[in-house]
Amino acid sequence: MTKRYYVGLDVSTQGTKLVLLDYESRKPLYITGVNYDRDFPEYNTENGVTKGKPEGVSESNPEMWITAVNAVFERLKASGHDLSRVRAISVSGQQHGLVCLDAEGNLTRKESKLWNDVSTLSECAEITERAGGKAALITEIGNVQKPGYTAGKILHFKKEDPDGFRRTATFFLVHNYINWYLTGGKNGGVRVMEPGDASGVALMVPETRKWSTRMCNAIDTALVSKLPPVKPADEFIGTLSKELSARFGLPTDCRIDAGSGDNMYGAVGTCNVAPGRMTISLGTSGTACTIYKSAYRDFGGEIASYCDSFGQYMALLCVSNLANGYNKIVQSLNVSHEEFSGLIGKTVSGNGGRVLIPWYMGERTPDLPLGAPLYFGFDLDDFTPERLCRAVLEGHVMNLYEGFRRLQTDADELFLTGGIAQSLAWRHCIADIFEREVLPVKGEGAALGAAIHAAYVDNKPDAADIDAFVGFFIEFDKAARTLPNPKNVLRYRDFKRIYSALSDRVRGVSGAADPFLLRRKFVEAHGAD
Repeated sequence: MTKRYYVGLDVSTQGTKLVLLDYESRKPLYITGVNYDRDFPEYNTENGVTKGKPEGVSESNPEMWITAVNAVFERLKASGHDLSRVRAISVSGQQHGLVCLDAEGNLTRKESKLWNDVSTLSECAEITERAGGKAALITEIGNVQKPGYTAGKILHFKKEDPDGFRRTATFFLVHNYINWYLTGGKNGGVRVMEPGDASGVALMVPETRKWSTRMCNAIDTALVSKLPPVKPADEFIGTLSKELSARFGLPTDCRIDAGSGDNMYGAVGTCNVAPGRMTISLGTSGTACTIYKSAYRDFGGEIASYCDSFGQYMALLCVSNLANGYNKIVQSLNVSHEEFSGLIGKTVSGNGGRVLIPWYMGERTPDLPLGAPLYFGFDLDDFTPERLCRAVLEGHVMNLYEGFRRLQTDADELFLTGGIAQSLAWRHCIADIFEREVLPVKGEGAALGAAIHAAYVDNKPDAADIDAFVGFFIEFDKAARTLPNPKNVLRYRDFKRIYSALSDRVRGVSGAADPFLLRRKFVEAHGAD
């Protein structure tokens, strides 16, 4: 049998990665990537976001993503691998980004609002009111309206540019836009969505995989006609265009998989494809997700309800703040990742009751678009490098844990992905606070997940056992397995009470405990150093 190769793309916030997967060896043959800031300065971005925008606005030019995709395919072409063996391509994309196209394929809005744009708060409130309130939304679509989701971005565009809204023929998400380009773009590109990423638009009924007329009409009665049909996630949508086939040296019969959002494919890339598992992704944002057989609904509105890439369902917690705080502290102190871990080693867990709540750029969980960071329990001489590093580390992990508590899971092991997962300090802190073993996954996360998914779709029905099929391609970093430290676990249980009480007090939660009293008890029990 001819050897089979599969390509996975991950078009993320800050860059684009490509993985070439060899089906027979179950290993990536080639990995490459580009960083938008570094490699495409003409787009004037910082961390992948166009510079100079007002506070709360996060946008990028969609054409930059096309430029990035072309660049990684040019590198693949030059890699020397036999690309005639590539059978399929699958695309992972940053979720919720809105791309607006007219009937000819021209952008009707020159920039895409991204997942971390929080400028649509009023539009989310309008949609919620028109659709019957928070409980009605969760019953209908499994989600509330948050600025991160796509629905509010669509209403914002309608109000900002009514004529542009009228001229728009298709509202896309990021990975759908790339699929459209790969299948022909302006020359007959396919305009469809799939359930996983589409559920993050916050306009789709998860059980039926259809757009909610009620929700769409809360924005505009013409909106349903501007949203692509939702097709199954585990099917091909078309073939690579003849132009791109010739340009990149890929087969003319190379097929394009439906693709999905980065969270769905991040789960695939960590073998989180069956209930009872939990993936934590440590990247630009922080996420924790698990799989269910039926749609998950959190009537508190904190946990997102999605479809996955195999006809199942996913519950996902997302915090907007993760790598931003960590990157900022290592840059401001001018320390390496290793030096950061060394500074952590000079302190003890719980940081003597000093707490940082890291809502640097607003927050998604809890839902605080206007949130700001809080420092609690610090004396004037406490802002030392080691204590600040400890505060940033524990603050981010605690922020993620607060949402994690709402997820109903019996997983006793956490699969870690993302660059920060390589840090021993981060692994220890997560294991101790979550009170679970952590196990990093080797590989490229969402890009690898995309390639695996393309292989799965191409090899059905022989690949009917999804769990076993995906597991063949996943390699865990067993040497980096990290267990909770019982002494730290006990200290962190008291620390969690301080953090929760402080968060609740700031947000005005009724009956919140006294964080000052809890901090005093913590210091009495564990010391202030």
